[in-house]
Amino acid sequence: MSPSGRPRSLSLMFLLGMGMASERINCPSRCSCQYLEVNCTGQQLQEFPAAIPLDTRQLILAANNISYLPAVGLSFLADLVYLDCRKNLLGDDLDFTFIGVAKLVYLDLSFNNLTQVTFSTFSHLLSLVVLKISDNPNLVAIEKDAFTNNTWLRHLDVSRTGLTFLDTSTVRDLPNLRFLGLSDNLWHCNCSFLDFITWMTDSNVHFPDADHITCYTPEGLRALKMPAAEAQLHFNCLTRLDKQDYVFLCLIGFCIFFAGTMAAWLAGVCAVIYEFHTSKGGEEEEEEEEEDT
Repeated sequence: MSPSGRPRSLSLMFLLGMGMASERINCPSRCSCQYLEVNCTGQQLQEFPAAIPLDTRQLILAANNISYLPAVGLSFLADLVYLDCRKNLLGDDLDFTFIGVAKLVYLDLSFNNLTQVTFSTFSHLLSLVVLKISDNPNLVAIEKDAFTNNTWLRHLDVSRTGLTFLDTSTVRDLPNLRFLGLSDNLWHCNCSFLDFITWMTDSNVHFPDADHITCYTPEGLRALKMPAAEAQLHFNCLTRLDKQDYVFLCLIGFCIFFAGTMAAWLAGVCAVIYEFHTSKGGEEEEEEEEEDT
């Protein structure tokens, strides 16, 4: 190498060395850092790590003991697109947590302690494409409008949770949804759930582990797969009447009978009154004729 090239090479090496040193300095304790990525997998972290580089695009916090995600701490990571928080202790206090990471595309919250999903949980994630909230056994409720703002959502997994019901509009109104995990949940296959099962049959969404999407209750439909459950529910809900239906029909019949009886009685009363007035008028005319004669 020519002498004139040595200072340039040395300067380049110095700058690279400074960059690597700076990267190591900014990397959170017990985490490993690469270009735009911070990986803290399995480090037994109790809290959200501090000193995460602000330009981080991918943050992996899997297999720790984190029970809380600070909204303020996340808001500093405005360029974050990938967040993996599976296998932690996150609970039901996630509303407005992701308000500052609007660019997030991938979010994994599986294997945690979520109990519900409300409109405020993910409503600020307008770019979200993949959402995994499976393996949350205490997750028992997803609000009807929970994913209203997540119109880019393509992959949604709610398998192996405590869900017994999911409103059809919650997923039907997602225009880009192509993958929906529903297996091994405690689905209550009643007449209210029939609309959702019919949507499953008619939609173009892919349902992995379809053989494990079965009814849990009622007892007569337990372990029945959704297509078979749909046929049974169509028979039970659309052709068979419940006790309430019989009571309603009896009330309607009684009302019709009572209305008919009252109408006949009124008609009879009107006829008697008319006949009375007619006969009275005839008698008065006869009396007047007798007086004239």
